[in-house]
Amino acid sequence: MADTQACIKSGYYAYPEAKEGPSTPFSNTPGANPVLRGLPLAVAGSAVANIGLLSGLLWGNAGFSTLRRVDLDGYDPRYDPTVVPIDESDTDVFASIRALGSSYNPSLTSTNRHYSIKDYHTAYEAGTMTPTAVAEALLDLISKSPKHKNAFLEMQRERVIAAAEASTQRYKAGKALGMFDGVPVGVKDEVDLQGYSKCLGSCQDFTSTKGDVTSWCVKKWEEAGVVIVGKLNMHELGLDTTNNNPAKGTPLNPHNPHYYTGGSSGGSAYTVAAGLFPVTLGADGGGSIRNPSAYCGLYGLKPSHNRVSGTPAASLAPSCGVLGPMASSMADLEYAYRIMAIPNPSDSISSMFPVPVPKSTPQDKIIGIYKPWFDLADASVLNACHAAISHYQSSGYKVIDITIPHLSEGQLAQAVTILSEISAGVPSVSGLTSANKILISVGKHTPASDFLLAQKMRNMLMQHLAFLFEHNPGLLIVTPTTPNAGWHISGGAADLKNGVSDANMSVRTMTYVWLANFSGCPAISIPVGRVDAKEGKGKIPVGLMAMGEWGAEDLLIEWGRVGEQWAWEGGEDRMEKPENWVDVMELAKGRQGVGKNGN
Repeated sequence: MADTQACIKSGYYAYPEAKEGPSTPFSNTPGANPVLRGLPLAVAGSAVANIGLLSGLLWGNAGFSTLRRVDLDGYDPRYDPTVVPIDESDTDVFASIRALGSSYNPSLTSTNRHYSIKDYHTAYEAGTMTPTAVAEALLDLISKSPKHKNAFLEMQRERVIAAAEASTQRYKAGKALGMFDGVPVGVKDEVDLQGYSKCLGSCQDFTSTKGDVTSWCVKKWEEAGVVIVGKLNMHELGLDTTNNNPAKGTPLNPHNPHYYTGGSSGGSAYTVAAGLFPVTLGADGGGSIRNPSAYCGLYGLKPSHNRVSGTPAASLAPSCGVLGPMASSMADLEYAYRIMAIPNPSDSISSMFPVPVPKSTPQDKIIGIYKPWFDLADASVLNACHAAISHYQSSGYKVIDITIPHLSEGQLAQAVTILSEISAGVPSVSGLTSANKILISVGKHTPASDFLLAQKMRNMLMQHLAFLFEHNPGLLIVTPTTPNAGWHISGGAADLKNGVSDANMSVRTMTYVWLANFSGCPAISIPVGRVDAKEGKGKIPVGLMAMGEWGAEDLLIEWGRVGEQWAWEGGEDRMEKPENWVDVMELAKGRQGVGKNGN
């Protein structure tokens, strides 16, 4: 950790000082950035990339210099938000993995739900289908359908079939590795996968310079027997919340093709929402797991910072990014998380974390709401979220009022940080989309003094959050995941072809998600309703988010399960498979050579 410090709270390493922040009035000033698309966007991208004065003007117009007017005296910069729970018990990692199968507890019986990890495992054991048949069906489907293919950046058919066939043989021999064996999954392009390239959704090459390796968390999934069907599309460099990607293709929201999937883990969200996989790996540097999960009606977990070992999310944003799972059910989300979060003994930080086995949670169940912040969401979003919170209250959760200082300035500080980090890791804007030429050029303009101010703001916010958690054990800070229900593709096909830059909307979609990234706290998004679309057939999902104390993933998982049961009990008004959903099992059963014994 960059700013190693003694443990201030018993049971943690590098826990921030619990110190209430200043009392400040809530403020939220909408941005004044122009929306650029088509030829104006192309011209602006080229101009900003080549004229330093323009990037400086845009940096100022974004309001980043606002931090200079905030009193941050008394706060040291904190560059790394990692806080590690200390567990002195001698937990057997392998025994814990074996126990995951028995603790796997799908709580849903609806026939209208997506297929789960357990559904695949049960079918494989029964011999009604094989991992090989599933892999072949998926590969053929994806390769022949542009709407599915846009979610992928790379697939290697022979490698996929080989992994599936190995799993098929294990099932035939009665030696399956566990629930995950043979289950099809995908991984976002930000992780390293041996034999695959890594472009971060761009035309540049970011393949690991450390050798042909696989990221630790992906290796854990592979060791559990998953079949990785390919690397998934993302917003170029992870630098926006739509997954509009004119360079590599744009996956459209399976619930309504007139809407984006959200980003930057848009390919991951698409593949789960469309039914191709029960779970995928995403990355979250500024809401990039939770935002698309909300837009696509999924469950998405952003773990505590450095909880999951692997390439830092946006391998270019080490102090904000994490890796985590996205799934169609809480049982699958939890199962995938507990495997990918096994500590990496070769990683000095990951090795400090405890084995992620289920733990008992505190008796107190508290939801904290900062009402002026919460109420920034659209009316339709608020209606769905308030209905869910009423259910939580009836389920034993107490709702209290909280305050958080300098949220508007804090969001700017997070933006300064992640934009500076990503810009520092991109040697050239050549070949980037026009929108990202602008963002990278602006990010490179950040003065060191303003970057330091942003890290002071980080420390102030972390100390205030520590104060809230100390005074309210079991506290979960709850907000809508995004203030808007989906992002409508207002420019239609032209925006998909040429790209679009709408900084005001981008900032708005990150109203709530940024704080977990900046502070390193874990957070989860769950679907709680659906609202009418602006265009086309298919309602748009709404997400509700909870953020917990560092290391409080178990609290979030419990909270997510309560919300999941309620959402499904509400029927079509709250949950529904998208019209674009694919019945992969039916396709696999129809493959030649799959009889009742799987032979």
